[in-house]
Amino acid sequence: MSENGAEKFSFLTKLALEKGAVDAKIIAADRVVVEDRVVLKCKIGCNHYGETLACPPYTPTAEEFRKIVSEYSYAMFMKFTTSASADAEVYKHLMTYQTDATVPQGIKEKAAKFWQNWKDDKLRMLQAVVDLEKAAMKQGYSLAVSFISGHCQLCDKCNTQTGICKHPELARWSEDAVGVNVKKTATNAGIEFTFPFAKNADSFALLLIE
Repeated sequence: MSENGAEKFSFLTKLALEKGAVDAKIIAADRVVVEDRVVLKCKIGCNHYGETLACPPYTPTAEEFRKIVSEYSYAMFMKFTTSASADAEVYKHLMTYQTDATVPQGIKEKAAKFWQNWKDDKLRMLQAVVDLEKAAMKQGYSLAVSFISGHCQLCDKCNTQTGICKHPELARWSEDAVGVNVKKTATNAGIEFTFPFAKNADSFALLLIE
């Protein structure tokens, strides 16, 4: 990717930081890593599989998304840090606190607070990346499209039976759901990726630009 390529999108990286990203980098679209095994992780072990239209099996396959990415020249990869925090003891129970009767009440309350903070921040993050998408479109990049990590949380229950989204102006596919290897793409963008997180959970977003 030429320096001019990154320079002409400096308005987007600047705006991303203004909207809460802690890092944002312009990369060549072919540096976005898309793998079938990422979607496999959605199918095995994720309790949100099939619950929203932003997740498999309603999203394009990794193979289809690789083709989509190949039609783009640039991408902006972003990192956000959320207010959702958990110490080592709470972290162990984040996925099981609602179903495991042995989890102490205090831990359950902290885990519930983690997920509420996570949801609140993810909704703000979603609005930010959609605003960035619109900002790119206003500058003539009419095919710009954004993605965030994790399942859609706009509705308490997604309209999967009809397949018609109630919030198409705001809902966006999960980048994990279409096969984006967030860790590898972060490395390609020169953005730090830490898993598991030490205290506050990070989240990532992607904007394809053409």
